[in-house]
Amino acid sequence: MANCELLEKCIFFNDKMGNRPGMAEMYKKTFCRGDNSTCARHMVVEAMGRDKVPPNLFPNQADEAKMIISAGR
Repeated sequence: MANCELLEKCIFFNDKMGNRPGMAEMYKKTFCRGDNSTCARHMVVEAMGRDKVPPNLFPNQADEAKMIISAGR
């Protein structure tokens, strides 16, 4: 799979988890360099725009992303 098109400006990808490098790499492999359709951050960007993504939203929080999207509509 190709890298996520949002990767360059994603605060998560760019060292959000500097203190947990192993976990960060696992997330990056799964969501940023894999199937980004399940990435919570990507879901919010696609539905509402980059400015609506909470800085503390992790890629694996799809349920939280769905609530954010529902609340914003």
